[in-house]
Amino acid sequence: MSPIGKPLPPGAALAGIPSAIRSIGPWAGRRQLFVRFAGIAETATMFTAEALRSELMRLTQRSVYHSIAICGGDPLGETDFIVAALEGGVPLGVMLDHDGQRPEELARVIGLLALVQVTMTGTEDDAAVARAMATLRHAAEKQVAHAVALVPEANPSDGRLLRIVEQAKAASAETSVVVHPTMESLSSDRSWLAWLERATGVHGDVRLLGRLPAPTGMR
Repeated sequence: MSPIGKPLPPGAALAGIPSAIRSIGPWAGRRQLFVRFAGIAETATMFTAEALRSELMRLTQRSVYHSIAICGGDPLGETDFIVAALEGGVPLGVMLDHDGQRPEELARVIGLLALVQVTMTGTEDDAAVARAMATLRHAAEKQVAHAVALVPEANPSDGRLLRIVEQAKAASAETSVVVHPTMESLSSDRSWLAWLERATGVHGDVRLLGRLPAPTGMR
């Protein structure tokens, strides 16, 4: 509490507000400002919601960006902070890039977002996939653009990835699905072509894009 008894503005630990090119999802290739919540062992700076909003205003006056990305750490674990920062108004559309594991918290911020992106690896268990699909359904109900960015890890099977595509379509026919193999895999493994043929037979909005590596690309 403040000395006069009013609640202090919410604050959060951020790993920075870098500018970079979005590396995954339907906005891949876009120049963005990344509001990155700090993860474990990351160097962090404390921001108040007002300080973040002021910094976003300052940065967007100095250069041209497509949008703002809320990402890193566990963004919806900081819902109060996000709401306080965005409700005052920011100059660009905002996307939330997260793992979709807090669908109950999404309701509090959904009206402030232009895109809800659920990033998955293909290794999630059934409960985690179910929560991710609930996130997509909620975004669809609120008529906010929504997407799944699949970044395969640990060599998930083709069938496993295809099942996620099926579930994403069942959650919302408007879900954009973008699958990101490594550049090396995409250029050398023609099985991705056969997989995409199967995937687009399930859901019309599926794309394959190689991952844009850091430091140019960021997620």
